[in-house]
Amino acid sequence: MSEAEKPSTEVRSEILRNPDVILADRELMSALLGADGPGAGSRKIVDLRGKLVDRLEDRLDQLEQTNRTVIAAAYENLAGTNQVHRAVLALLEAPDFRAFLTTLGQEVTHILSIDAIRLGLEAANARAGTALGPKGELAELVLALPRGGVNAYLSTGADQPARRVTLRRATGVSDDLFGGEGWMQSEAVLRLDLGPGTNPALLSMGAEDPQRFTPDQATDLLTFFGGTVERMLRRWLA
Repeated sequence: MSEAEKPSTEVRSEILRNPDVILADRELMSALLGADGPGAGSRKIVDLRGKLVDRLEDRLDQLEQTNRTVIAAAYENLAGTNQVHRAVLALLEAPDFRAFLTTLGQEVTHILSIDAIRLGLEAANARAGTALGPKGELAELVLALPRGGVNAYLSTGADQPARRVTLRRATGVSDDLFGGEGWMQSEAVLRLDLGPGTNPALLSMGAEDPQRFTPDQATDLLTFFGGTVERMLRRWLA
């Protein structure tokens, strides 16, 4: 190659510094690959083709991995949707409040693959954790919270607005609903609106698995489930 045919120092330095600029430019790569002819340095062009093929194979591997991840996430979301729909249908079958609580504490717990569920209702002058449910095995399913207890439970004392759905690891205040044994490692807390003139309430779903509920999970299905529960509670508690 004559001195006149050599690239400028600036162009050569830029290519050496960032060769991906060349490989990522389709028009430039087409021009380089099309330059494979007499006196064009065919060995270097072949090497360049090999580099481009390697790059395309890497991109294909990344696309395949992304595709598998998207498909897995879609199946997981579909399974979660089916679970919530089954739980809602089970609750809608309840003919009275006792049956509703029984379904919530047994069948819904099984369907949603959780270990326990608690309904917390704010009550004036109530001691946190006082059983409010019907006598028998349902008593501990509905528990009292003091005035302002819902916000305190959701925010764990921090000065921040309570979200509609909170997914988190177990905290110290979780013992108010699930007892002090420390078995519960993660929970999903749903804030419930029981209508005008009523005190706030919440529904907490607890799991022994610390990864069952984490803050990075989507909450749209749980928001729908919480909306169903609060509308049914408005009817039973009216």
